[in-house]
Amino acid sequence: MAAQSIYDLTVKDAKGNDVDLSMYKGKVLMIVNVASKCGLTNSNYTELNQLYQKYKDQGLEILAFPCNQFGEQEPGTNDQIVDFVCTRFKSEFPVFDKVEVNGDNSSPLYKFLKSGKWGIFSDNIQWNFTKFLVDKDGKVADRYYPTTSPLSIEHNVKKLLGVL
Repeated sequence: MAAQSIYDLTVKDAKGNDVDLSMYKGKVLMIVNVASKCGLTNSNYTELNQLYQKYKDQGLEILAFPCNQFGEQEPGTNDQIVDFVCTRFKSEFPVFDKVEVNGDNSSPLYKFLKSGKWGIFSDNIQWNFTKFLVDKDGKVADRYYPTTSPLSIEHNVKKLLGVL
């Protein structure tokens, strides 16, 4: 049966353990495909951290999914990726198992996220740091291009959190 919401899905954490996404029920999620060696890495991680620090206590969760499909910019192991994110950027949000976001081996999570109609680029993810905002009911509320600054969508995060 096709997932009706993100809460119907299970993903793997960076250690390979199952994570039932229903544990995030009632939270606003920003789901991002990340890479350590991308030109967008520094600005995105910096701003994601700022958003997370500002809104985590009000119900925002950021879920980072490493992906090596774009320019091979995430070549490391899960342990190397987590170490990089936690050491270099002091990120506190969870980093999950490396996934594919496009193609036949696209993770079920990304198949669900892309199931909306998103304009001229069809459903495929174009590059690292594509961002999806998911509302408290587990439905995709919006999708943002890799070049969209996380801080520029703060208003939409606040709206979904109900903290305007």
